[in-house]
Amino acid sequence: MTGWRSEPSAGEVPQPPVAWAGVRHGCLAAGDWVRLTDAKGRRHNIRLGAGEQFFTSKGSIEHDDLIGGPEGVVVTSSKGTQYLAFRPLLSEYVVSMPRGAAVVYPKDAAQILTSADIFPGAHVVEAGAGSGSLSAYLLRAVGPTGRVSSYERRADFAEIARRNVEQLYGGEHPAWQLSVADLTEALPASTDRDVDRVVLDLLAPWECVDVVADALTPGGIVCAYVATTTQLARVVETLRVHGGFTEPHAWETMVRGWHVEGLAVRPEHSMVGHTAFLVTARRMAPGQSPPTRRRRPAPGSYGPDYTGPRPAESRDGPATSA
Repeated sequence: MTGWRSEPSAGEVPQPPVAWAGVRHGCLAAGDWVRLTDAKGRRHNIRLGAGEQFFTSKGSIEHDDLIGGPEGVVVTSSKGTQYLAFRPLLSEYVVSMPRGAAVVYPKDAAQILTSADIFPGAHVVEAGAGSGSLSAYLLRAVGPTGRVSSYERRADFAEIARRNVEQLYGGEHPAWQLSVADLTEALPASTDRDVDRVVLDLLAPWECVDVVADALTPGGIVCAYVATTTQLARVVETLRVHGGFTEPHAWETMVRGWHVEGLAVRPEHSMVGHTAFLVTARRMAPGQSPPTRRRRPAPGSYGPDYTGPRPAESRDGPATSA
């Protein structure tokens, strides 16, 4: 798969190239990835090769029956089972690609792209490349004129991320720089300055707040992706104590499908529930701090077992019970 549309076949109207979108149009060709889906929703991902076959308990499928034809066709196995054949969407690709670390699921990637306002031409720093799922989304959003600088501490995870991203885009993406390094050590020494957006997918994102503040341009956005409530509380309080960010916004999303068949219209029994919490905040201009929060924490909010940062007392004195 390349980052450009496939060459038009005879009689097909040529289409303008899509630079590094990871999308191909036109006839299926050897080397293309195809997702086969049966009537029960069971899915198989195969890479087409001339003269090859795909085998399941429902029979075999000849790759040559797909090569040269359009996607969106129904192909029948040797035992009579029908399969839909489409090139996989990015959301389908990231949940089925090889993994090292856990992937950022499509529902969270969509929230990150919109809430962090990732735009074409943006310079984005990503800490924690993992398996490359979020990197793939970020690269598509910033386009060939943008820049994504990904930092990953583990070399084995970085290699998996590199393979997954390059498989999607058909080679080294010109807007992507992947470094095996700790963000807190590498970012201050790098050329990544006046960064538009920073996405932190780390075990302890609060450790990066100071270096992120130095790299972000005023008005830039930091977005943290954390799995637990203790991580959520720690990163929110650290951003507050720093003083150079707006009040953090924290949330999570859940996705529930619906069963619609005749008069049987109801929520599906299963859903994509909690995967992670997201936190965003905007960088203030140098020397500026957000207005003092008038809302005080409830008594006992910071008990003896709390080891994180504590917000400074308001000018009205310490919080008291009602």
